[in-house]
Amino acid sequence: MMSNREIKLERSVPVFDEADVIVVGGGPAGTAAAISAARSGQKTILLEQSGQLGGMGTLGNVSVFMGVGNVTGIYREIISEFLPKALPSSHHESIWPQYSPFELRHYLNGKLDKEGVEVYYHVSFVSSVMEDSRVTGVVANTREGLRAFAGRIVIDCTGDARVAQDAGVPTRSGRDEDGLTQPMTLMFMMQDTGKPVSQKLPDDCYKYESVQDLPQGRHLYWGGMGDGTLLVNMTRVKGNGAKIKDINYAEKESLRQALSVANYLQRTNHPNYILSHVPGQVGVRETNQIEGRYTLTEEDLTSGRRFEDVVAQTNYEIDIHNPTGGANTDERKLDGYDIPYRCMLPQSVEGLIVAGRSISATHVAMSSMRVQATCYALGQAAGAAAALAIESGAELADISIPALHERLAGQGVVFAKKSAEHAAGGQA
Repeated sequence: MMSNREIKLERSVPVFDEADVIVVGGGPAGTAAAISAARSGQKTILLEQSGQLGGMGTLGNVSVFMGVGNVTGIYREIISEFLPKALPSSHHESIWPQYSPFELRHYLNGKLDKEGVEVYYHVSFVSSVMEDSRVTGVVANTREGLRAFAGRIVIDCTGDARVAQDAGVPTRSGRDEDGLTQPMTLMFMMQDTGKPVSQKLPDDCYKYESVQDLPQGRHLYWGGMGDGTLLVNMTRVKGNGAKIKDINYAEKESLRQALSVANYLQRTNHPNYILSHVPGQVGVRETNQIEGRYTLTEEDLTSGRRFEDVVAQTNYEIDIHNPTGGANTDERKLDGYDIPYRCMLPQSVEGLIVAGRSISATHVAMSSMRVQATCYALGQAAGAAAALAIESGAELADISIPALHERLAGQGVVFAKKSAEHAAGGQA
């Protein structure tokens, strides 16, 4: 039960550090944004609420990169350095590589060190610092108490649009009809021991007897690492991961389901496998979307829309895990579409750009653009755009798009050529 009481908090907070670009959140979008801004010569700070970079890919053990139809820019560079065997010869080939979340975490630590990004761990966002309608920094909770970080541009890569919301940017959440978001999933790993293992099932867990009993009504796992590890994506919990009560329930229920699914797999087709890794937090697919200067729609995806201000391209399918928590998943193949720069820009707040899954997109469009590789692409564009705005003295909305494309090309981004029939519609 929420109280209606309010407490007014007014206090002076010391500025701990300042930079040209402050990136809030160290998932794929934040990591790429920080690299891109730093490479453009801007002093860059990245604030991460946990002890590791990589977002859901490490924290949530979502340790497989979904195929997005293109491997380009900073994402391609990461693949070439971290997973060189998976690197495709062309920028326009899909890969679906599995990886070790522990090794990715270590790789990203070194990568951001090399790029000269100052990463602060265990620093969680508290509030935006505003001057009129401009974001000029953030206040964060640190191990030393509340501290401020001042910057010329702030990039919100929280995944929940936390900075944007606090700065007064309108957001929406979930489906139009009922506001329900995609459910949460705790992905876990099992390991082949080479011999039958003893099975445990805590008293308050579920004894799944058949595929139909399972939370997603299907088997979904990957065993492609060649080392006997199995990456399992078979739990499902209804709720919005940006809501206090929902996440409280999901953390407990997803773990109960994970233990139950592991036991089911041991009893059925994986008798030699132990439960070897359960991440420290549930995986969250969808929370808040900003209302930006353009909203990506289902029709943009299905028509293969092209935009003059393209910053990322993908053909990852529409992939909606049932928001009611039911067993089905809406999966629809796509040929490929552009994501425009305007989706990352709030309508009326300056000095702020949003990258990652909380850009301006409808529930259906977001189900396709939310995966890690696309978030790396969006983050890279945000970092480059921030640098261009600082260099030129322009507002983020007024930077030169040809200059942005040139900057991204210089960082290894290759866009698929526009097809003639779609190019004409790209001005909207």
